[in-house]
Amino acid sequence: METTGLITFEYVSSIIRERPKDTHKGQCGRVLIIAGSVGMAGAAVLAARGAMKSGAGLVKTAAPAELFTILQTAVPQATCMDVDDLIIAGREELSELLGIYGAVAAGPGMGVSDSSYMLLRHVLADYDGPLILDADGLNTMCAYDDGLETIKQRKAPIVMTPHPGEADRLLEAIGKSSVKELGRQRAAETLAAELGATVLLKGAGTLVSCAGRETCVNTTGNPGMATGGSGDVLTGVIAAIAASGVDVFDAARTGAFIHGMAGDIAEKRQGQWGMTSVDIEEALPAAFMKIVGR
Repeated sequence: METTGLITFEYVSSIIRERPKDTHKGQCGRVLIIAGSVGMAGAAVLAARGAMKSGAGLVKTAAPAELFTILQTAVPQATCMDVDDLIIAGREELSELLGIYGAVAAGPGMGVSDSSYMLLRHVLADYDGPLILDADGLNTMCAYDDGLETIKQRKAPIVMTPHPGEADRLLEAIGKSSVKELGRQRAAETLAAELGATVLLKGAGTLVSCAGRETCVNTTGNPGMATGGSGDVLTGVIAAIAASGVDVFDAARTGAFIHGMAGDIAEKRQGQWGMTSVDIEEALPAAFMKIVGR
């Protein structure tokens, strides 16, 4: 019989604490978000906002240069860099560029292409901090023959955040049955074990699984969160928490809970039907305040 632990308020409040009065932005985590493409700037915006609203001290978005006006208007607190600078960088240079970040998140709206694949391969190999791989980051690694092998070979921590459709593509690529056939918990645990990652399987009762750890089910959230961009916000939340020095399994569990709590706050403000991912992102500060008892 399958069993899971619960991600609870008490647990999350043990991870997220009040900051000392003398805290400065350099101590609050530095996040790089590799996201966005023409027509998909919103994904990069939402991920960056999710990170900023979750306490990251500094956020930079690596995106196509033609998106800079959109990004710097929508998220003026974050800086930008041309993703081509990462693509053309040599491995030693890329390692130096990435090494200043406490966490890197890659995938939202970036598209699937040869250049995205080569960049992700180098990030997986040459960045030794926490990596959150979402959306097109997952789709890209599934689309190439040795993509998942590159993930398996990564020694540094990685969080993968598939929705059920993305999980099905990952499972098919490793020769396993679908989420529906395996069941959600077994699917998450299979991916975690096969790929050596923390796997957050989105959906009602989000599951977080890591080999050797108890699979946990989230206890916050509501159907109004089934809206475009919600997962991009979650990516930013997890990245910010991981960049602060929290273990990636804990960051994934904590991020899922706080993201769901923000959705619950948004539901109380305006109901489920009109909820958007922006509403979830804007409710994040209130969720963090509840966690620390304010």
